[in-house]
Amino acid sequence: MNEVKIQWHPGFVAAINLELAENREDLIYEKEYNLNTKPLEIDLLVIKKNREVQITNEIGRMFRGHNILEYRSPEDHLDIDSFYKAGAYASLYKAYGERLDERKAEDITVSLVREAKPNGLFRYFKEHGRKISNPYPGIYYVLDGVLFSTQIIVTGELDGRSHGWLKSLSDHLKKQEMEALLKRARSLSGKLDRELADAVLEVSVKANREIVKELKGDEAMCQALLEIMEPEINQIVRQAREEAIRQAKKEAEESAIRMIKLQKYTIEEIHEIIPKLSLDEIKRLVKNVEQV
Repeated sequence: MNEVKIQWHPGFVAAINLELAENREDLIYEKEYNLNTKPLEIDLLVIKKNREVQITNEIGRMFRGHNILEYRSPEDHLDIDSFYKAGAYASLYKAYGERLDERKAEDITVSLVREAKPNGLFRYFKEHGRKISNPYPGIYYVLDGVLFSTQIIVTGELDGRSHGWLKSLSDHLKKQEMEALLKRARSLSGKLDRELADAVLEVSVKANREIVKELKGDEAMCQALLEIMEPEINQIVRQAREEAIRQAKKEAEESAIRMIKLQKYTIEEIHEIIPKLSLDEIKRLVKNVEQV
């Protein structure tokens, strides 16, 4: 059990963007798409600008004009009720068009994404005669009993060479898989790609702390991790520095106020003893003390 609460969904959105990078110009991403009231949110809505464009990545082969993606973290279940809930979201999305039948049912797809295969859900399908096809490793199409074209993506079964980003959203990566993720992220050159990779990496690092500890002994991997996480590290350092400055300023002001209350020191003497404060700042403190 991880002590730190891991925010899986930002990593998922980033991973999907990276998986579909070859068609980035053809797609519009709407994360946490609000259906109506706040509790009704689609995890990710991917809209194809041109319905005729074919997505090259296997997870997007089924995509049409409007594509609803629901993600389940390793901690979440994907059961029959979750399955129907995703279908209900798709129905609401279809119904909330600006004009009657503006969003055609045949132009909407549903994708449910989870690392482990939801065996209970597949058992339900079998017991109820639902037909399932498995056109690609880790990708299952639900062929009947649905209002919209639906697929279930089991990221743990995906080909790691083709779908390394999604497979990295796991809390039990192996050392070689983490190394491959670091190398893949390090090889990216575009600003957007690197930012997306950082989002995936942040999730993977938090979820696999023991593996990261092992990599700290590998100089090359450690350097790669530092390079990739440099913006986050810089932000942490900057925040720590700013907090230290604020704390030092606060302590200096508290010391100055004590000296002012003693009424034994001039403003110039206080400034000489506490040079962190300017004469104007000390004068302001004097005025505040006198007004109390």
